[in-house]
Amino acid sequence: MSEKEMNAYRFSSGEEPSDEMLSQLMKEVAQEARESNEEVMGEFFESLKNEAKAIRKEWLNRQTYAING
Repeated sequence: MSEKEMNAYRFSSGEEPSDEMLSQLMKEVAQEARESNEEVMGEFFESLKNEAKAIRKEWLNRQTYAING
């Protein structure tokens, strides 16, 4: 299926998509979902790492204060 044909199709047109169109649409949506998920997961784990660093730093400060007064 050509890109022109894919771009011309609209669900609101009243006609059902062909199996080929539907397959292509599903592949594109799945790819976008994967990319979005990877981005969000990367941000989440980066945030988690930063929080762990902050907590570790706070505990080190508390230990130093407890030892040195």
